[in-house]
Amino acid sequence: MVAVVAQENVVALVSRTGRELQRYRKGRRQVVGCIPYRFKIGQKTSLDVSDELEVLVISSQKGKGMLFPKGGWELDESKKEAALRETMEEAGVRGIVGGKLGKWSFKSKTHDTFYEGYMFPLLVEEQLEFWPEQNVRQRVWMSVTEARDVCQHWWMKEALDRLVNRLAGQKVGRDNKQVLGSMNCTRDAKSDL
Repeated sequence: MVAVVAQENVVALVSRTGRELQRYRKGRRQVVGCIPYRFKIGQKTSLDVSDELEVLVISSQKGKGMLFPKGGWELDESKKEAALRETMEEAGVRGIVGGKLGKWSFKSKTHDTFYEGYMFPLLVEEQLEFWPEQNVRQRVWMSVTEARDVCQHWWMKEALDRLVNRLAGQKVGRDNKQVLGSMNCTRDAKSDL
């Protein structure tokens, strides 16, 4: 028996390594990452989107704190492709990448160099059982408040705040459309009388 597997369902169990393909801009290494998120099932009663949201954080490779998946943006990929790759390699999740949350300049905690970091939201659609860095990282789903408390990078906390604000704005827009839609239905129904 032969099984055919679609290429998009195949995951390399080895992370990219090395700096040969790394992007640099004005001497600053370019890094990209994602904030993987999902909505709690059956908890749509709150007015605060952060109460409905869970985010996925990972341990640093050195085991000193938690953060969101991120890594080098390489020459042969777009920012979003790099963010997806890093998130799959480090956290073992895949999903839909949203628009950029922002760009931050920061100094490395371990090296005496500056970086430029780009963060994207990732609505998680799939959590893999096996992924490249599963033996060197822990992954934990937690609330926004918990993630803000444990995340070791100020710029990632700021990206998390931007994600929550963006999702809250989208929720307000959806709620307004629903209210307006129901008002239109009522008006249309009365006009038919």
